[in-house]
Amino acid sequence: MPTLHVLRVFVGDGGAGGNPLGVFLDGAEVPEDDRQRVAAGLGFSETVFVEDPGQGRLRIFTPKEELPFAGHPLVGTAWLLANESFDVSTLHPPAGEVPVRVEDSVTFISGRPEWAPPFEHIELGSPAEVEALAGPPDGHDLAGVWAWEDEEAGYVRVRVFPVRLGIDEDEATGSHAVRLVARLGRTIVIRQGKGSLIFAEPRSDGTVEIGGRTELVEVREH
Repeated sequence: MPTLHVLRVFVGDGGAGGNPLGVFLDGAEVPEDDRQRVAAGLGFSETVFVEDPGQGRLRIFTPKEELPFAGHPLVGTAWLLANESFDVSTLHPPAGEVPVRVEDSVTFISGRPEWAPPFEHIELGSPAEVEALAGPPDGHDLAGVWAWEDEEAGYVRVRVFPVRLGIDEDEATGSHAVRLVARLGRTIVIRQGKGSLIFAEPRSDGTVEIGGRTELVEVREH
């Protein structure tokens, strides 16, 4: 019976926020035809099926579809593999090779902006306007809404509504962070959801590095 690790990824100050993630380190035991059903049943914004933990080969599913690349699943899985004593410096989702590094308690991965879903970027005038939203702006089903909290320091308030992917609102969205950094061309710190923190920086090779803290919530048989 496969074992499910439930994590919180991009945990903020004082243990706030963090996007729930399901990871099957023995994901090869879950038949490919069953994975979408399992991900939908769990209801996390993403569920990861690790096909080869020693090589970092994996697949990522939202409740509605498979993704070639996603931020918090890759950060969380990189953290979990290290925590389970797998020495993996590169993850291999369908999109391509994803370098991994750890600095203090923060796990970082790097990815290309074009690998991420094509989020719309909607800038508002203040964090208060972002906070006040009751849902995605009308007519937008894959939107990241953001405002500067401190432009000089690079602090940004973000909410992401990936309705098209089967998620009403995401607590923390690494793939959106990759796209936003590519758009802004600068290092930022993102405060998303109910307290999640994402650190994001453009790299000279055209990739974007994102990172955050991860915590283990529970381990259970599925």
